[in-house]
Amino acid sequence: MPGFRSVVSGSRRAEADALPRRTIDAAAYERRSREGPCFVCEMLAGNPDYPHDLVWADDDAVAFLARYNTLLGHTLVAPRSHREQVTGNFTIEEYLRLQRLVYHVGEALRRELPTERLYVMSLGSQSGNRHVHWHVAPLPPGVPHEHQQFGAFSWDRGILALPDEEMAALARRIGAHIEAMHST
Repeated sequence: MPGFRSVVSGSRRAEADALPRRTIDAAAYERRSREGPCFVCEMLAGNPDYPHDLVWADDDAVAFLARYNTLLGHTLVAPRSHREQVTGNFTIEEYLRLQRLVYHVGEALRRELPTERLYVMSLGSQSGNRHVHWHVAPLPPGVPHEHQQFGAFSWDRGILALPDEEMAALARRIGAHIEAMHST
């Protein structure tokens, strides 16, 4: 598959559309997010039904690769404690600590992957995916405009279908960049 290895390893010349994709059952995803347990809490508890590739963790927060990603490196940042409001459940100091991690994740992604634009947003709602989290996702160069911005997150073209070992290796490399930022 042309371009696959070069994108995963960080080459700046790879095409975003060269990555393999698969369809997703959006109705099943919605049911699980609305009716199932909190995916962040379950992942942190080690529930094997909620696997994610860990990028970074400390006493207060965790960063991990999105499971249903459309952009290589799409990472979620969340507090360890179950909180549901983006600002309302945090003191200013707690919020700024989380945003420092969001920044470090973004910089780590930019160092590891070709990035034309970095997207940062908080999604979820009281009806599903309630545990507050931030999406940090790198848009690679060369993506047509109709597949940028919110189009970059659309499941219409499928989600990435990368081997588990490649995703785990990518998570480790992103985490190593974050570790290097913390040690300076």
